[in-house]
Amino acid sequence: MSTVRRRWRFTGQVQGVGFRYYARAAALHLGLTGWVANNWDGSVTMEAQGDRDALDALVPTIERTNRWARIEDTEVTDLPVKEHEYGFTERSGE
Repeated sequence: MSTVRRRWRFTGQVQGVGFRYYARAAALHLGLTGWVANNWDGSVTMEAQGDRDALDALVPTIERTNRWARIEDTEVTDLPVKEHEYGFTERSGE
């Protein structure tokens, strides 16, 4: 298994709808580490790392489980893996 890391920036109806809660739950269910945070401009940033297949399943899992969020646009960036990262956290803001 090779570990990869990605950053997403989501826009749309992604704040005030439990997005971070559902993102954390999905990431933990998929065995991923990282964080998710609201941004001042109303977008949400998320970084996660783990198995490529689990990363590929992360956003569809969030969309399937969170009926209130509506992602309109997504920017995705590959990042270097962070060593010794454990768990997945909700941050208050970026």
